[in-house]
Amino acid sequence: MAIMASNVIKKMILYFDGDVKRINHALKVYAFAKSIGELEGVSGEKLQILELASILHDIGIKESEKKYSSSAGKYQQIEGPPVARDLLQEFNLSQHFIDRVCYLIGNHHTYTRIDDIDFQILVEADFLVNIFEDDLGKEQVNSIKQKYFKTKTGLRYLESMYGR
Repeated sequence: MAIMASNVIKKMILYFDGDVKRINHALKVYAFAKSIGELEGVSGEKLQILELASILHDIGIKESEKKYSSSAGKYQQIEGPPVARDLLQEFNLSQHFIDRVCYLIGNHHTYTRIDDIDFQILVEADFLVNIFEDDLGKEQVNSIKQKYFKTKTGLRYLESMYGR
């Protein structure tokens, strides 16, 4: 799987073609998602799905900006799955696997749709990075913590990085 994740990272970097901010964001979310997933005991196919979804979670941004002149989450969720599906075609993945990766990408800003640990961890990893990148204040961080963080590892990271 490490080889596949590395190949997907390579495809993501080439796709974003010079957009270092987006590339770095994806790599940071991937690192947090992988770490939280492993420490929370996620393994096998579910961990692989989480890893690929975290690498590609914002892959729809380029198309969103092209079509809607916006990188808003709702547009990423529309445009991301087709791009991800296309990028994943060359890998020998089951339809179920690709569908789940695309479900996570297509819903990662719709928190009411969180339906399993892979989705929960993707959301937490994305927040850990977005809090820093968006320079959110203590009140916003506390609100995010109360509403969206559930895993022990995610909570530990949030508290260590942004205070209690």
